[in-house]
Amino acid sequence: MVTVRQLLERKSRDLWTISPDASVFEALERLAEKDIGALLVTEGEKLVGIFSERDYARKVALKGRTSKETTIGELMTRDVRYVQPEHTVEQCMVLMTDKRIRHLPVLQDQKLVGIVSIGDVVKAVISDQADTIQFLQQYLTGGRTK
Repeated sequence: MVTVRQLLERKSRDLWTISPDASVFEALERLAEKDIGALLVTEGEKLVGIFSERDYARKVALKGRTSKETTIGELMTRDVRYVQPEHTVEQCMVLMTDKRIRHLPVLQDQKLVGIVSIGDVVKAVISDQADTIQFLQQYLTGGRTK
């Protein structure tokens, strides 16, 4: 089984964060600039929330707020679901599906060490399935190639 640690080793180590005091407009600029769907909200080294495109669509645009006058702290999701490096991709998938979330911060000893997106999880599952298929094909053909 693929672990979150292995998943993080395969992807960029960049972590994009924002302060709860920043404006939603600043967050939207950063999301667009980095081509990502969520920002981790931190105070110093501590994870205090997460802000996603979904938060913007549901909590700003639909409620008639303005992105330049609203802070991230007003809208961020505070009850952040997270995983640890020892968790498996399958555990991530279950949590993401059950809670209808697309991004999971990764914490180790209460320290932020990464983030896993639904895209990361899907890629890992596809790769693992391809490896299994290749193994079975080799096993069934006795290692012979065509």
